[in-house]
Amino acid sequence: MTRTRQDLEALIHGLGTADFGRTYSRWELPAVVALCGLIYGAFMGSFSAYSFERSLLILYVAIKVPLLIFATSLICLPGFFTLNAVLGLQADFAHALRAIAAAQAALTLALASLGPITSVFYLSGITHDGALMLNALIFLVATLAGQSVMRRRYADLIAHPERGPRHRAMLWVWTLLYAFVGMQMGWMLRPFVGSHDLPVAFLRAEPFSNAYVAILHLFFGS
Repeated sequence: MTRTRQDLEALIHGLGTADFGRTYSRWELPAVVALCGLIYGAFMGSFSAYSFERSLLILYVAIKVPLLIFATSLICLPGFFTLNAVLGLQADFAHALRAIAAAQAALTLALASLGPITSVFYLSGITHDGALMLNALIFLVATLAGQSVMRRRYADLIAHPERGPRHRAMLWVWTLLYAFVGMQMGWMLRPFVGSHDLPVAFLRAEPFSNAYVAILHLFFGS
């Protein structure tokens, strides 16, 4: 138990250092994303889980949170690699990829640590709209934690006298690309917070709709 705790502390400390602090195995950080995403997904999906049938939401959302993070990253990576190659940064792409992996691990660690807060609000009788806003806020906080780690991991690349400005631009490209794709993926994989008025389902009846069209309809009508 002591060894496991020490390993966990070393992993978390390593994520917070710009020089990587320690060497991670190929699957260590993805395993953190999968496990911590599953933990927060279970907290997130426990809203309105007042019966055996509705408790399936806990399992569904536990699966979907890490799926959301992995799928978004996999969709963004080919374009991100291509842009890096076009800008002559392919030699540094392994470093950039490690920075992305560390950021995703930090994001899900933050989510898992905030899971008990979600449960407290759920138990306090928060409304469905309130639960949506709460989870959006928690994802925002966790995303900021992940971006902070990624920026520290990018510090050496940005400090390069020749390639630094291009790496700074690519850091912004990744941030915007990930947010753009992540919103659409989150829309397609909904529901993440169960509604009393809708039956339990892994996906909505029309998962392949467009999040941005729905937002425009929300603000400007059909």
